[in-house]
Amino acid sequence: MCELPLSEKYALTIKEAAGYFNIGIKKMRRLAEEHVDSFAIYSGNRYLIIRTKFEEYLQENSTI
Repeated sequence: MCELPLSEKYALTIKEAAGYFNIGIKKMRRLAEEHVDSFAIYSGNRYLIIRTKFEEYLQENSTI
């Protein structure tokens, strides 16, 4: 099975999102826990970051 580039994935894991957006893993996890309804989803036992919604969140907020 071929692996999609991160820029084409809809949802990223915490580790993928931290690397893609150049944010620490702990900070990314805290952001996901605080924004479950806006750009993060909790699936099973892990958080997933919806890439496009998180990009919009970063554009709207100057600090995270």
